[in-house]
Amino acid sequence: MRRAMAMLAIGAALTGCGEKPDGRGLERGETLLTVSGTGRAESRPDQAMFTAGLENIAPTPEAASARANEAVARIVAALKDQGVVEKDVQTSSLSISRVGYGKDRGRFQASNTVTVKVRQVDKTGAAIAAATGAGANVLSGPNLSVADPEAATLSAHGLAYKAARAKADAYAAAAGMRVARVVAIHDGGQGGAMPMMYAEEARNAMAVAPPPVVQTGAPVMTGTNSATITARVDFALVGK
Repeated sequence: MRRAMAMLAIGAALTGCGEKPDGRGLERGETLLTVSGTGRAESRPDQAMFTAGLENIAPTPEAASARANEAVARIVAALKDQGVVEKDVQTSSLSISRVGYGKDRGRFQASNTVTVKVRQVDKTGAAIAAATGAGANVLSGPNLSVADPEAATLSAHGLAYKAARAKADAYAAAAGMRVARVVAIHDGGQGGAMPMMYAEEARNAMAVAPPPVVQTGAPVMTGTNSATITARVDFALVGK
């Protein structure tokens, strides 16, 4: 009986030695410090999206719809000549309605628009010019973005951690301590949005333009897009 009790006491002592006294992952003598850091990454857009189409008024719904559809067919053909493939052209809006006011009251208004992705951003101006030259009188964009936003923001994650570590070192030094180790790293995600265009946003942003004017290709300045990444890091501090 005494032998069994002794073995039980030894087992309990060993279990206690293996347990950490702090549920947050700290060892004895450590102090938890939680700080946040931010990192910023800039990237040059490599693709563009814009919306183009036709809006018109005709005596009958059939005539109004036919004109809009014919115009979009011409627009798509013109875009194809600029190297835009079929998978990068998507219908974004179809509508037809009776006009209930003004000089066109009783006639019908129809529109047909497509959202276009240009994968060679330097050809965006030419693609827009081709669309307007083919008859587009509804146009919005372009919206310039990065095809792989995750890859574009990787450097910001490292900068966010470095900023957090610099803060931790400063706090530790002021308190007469030092950073012993990293307890946990929490990804705060992307705080600065890189502009993207979706079909619904494109429809909401559409505006009727003046009658189409054939262009040689308006210059499109790509500039840079930026993203801000936030990281929260738990550090364990110990005395010097």
